[in-house]
Amino acid sequence: MTRNTIRVLLIDDHPTVLVGLECVLNAASDIVVVGAERDGEQGIESFLRLAPDVVVLDLSMPGEDGLQVMHRIHAHAPNATVLVLTSSSDDDTVVTVIQSGAAGYVLKDSDPFEVVSAVRAAARGDIPIDARVTKSLLRNDGVLPHDALDLTPRERDVLHLVRLGLANKQIASRLGISETTVKSHLGSAFQRIGVNDRTSAALWAQRHLPHASMRST
Repeated sequence: MTRNTIRVLLIDDHPTVLVGLECVLNAASDIVVVGAERDGEQGIESFLRLAPDVVVLDLSMPGEDGLQVMHRIHAHAPNATVLVLTSSSDDDTVVTVIQSGAAGYVLKDSDPFEVVSAVRAAARGDIPIDARVTKSLLRNDGVLPHDALDLTPRERDVLHLVRLGLANKQIASRLGISETTVKSHLGSAFQRIGVNDRTSAALWAQRHLPHASMRST
């Protein structure tokens, strides 16, 4: 296993799905499945023991559902990358999951290469969202408010780069400012546009700042 290998933990109550996912992901040269669990409790224990780069999580499971498991994972590790892989495309479910801090939302009937791509995207800080559920997010005012509410030019710059999937350190380097300043702009921007997390901010920017251009520093 190389330093750049993406370590993945699978949590899904269907053994056939687990076997299939494990085969698909392990076939990728840069991904290795380090654990596969069939219930939330075991999944959380494995997460704490293995510290994977990405958790691929089913939503519908007996006992604790996927959303509850994700909340518990984030309680232990707020920055954990949890990619939801589910059969549900229900509007309310999509919005709730993204608002709760999921790093992406992929449907189970996606092609294998799309799942592999989603894992890679989530690992590098992007937000892979199945195109078939994106409209659910764009329709929901709770995730994507209509007005920019007088964002400053620099807040727009930062949100634009968040939309592109850049981490704070990369944003700081791109804009020629400190990471502390980036965090300050993000905090202010979150308040202005009415979101509480990076994923929702990126989705907001996807709709409202699709053609944003960078200001010279």
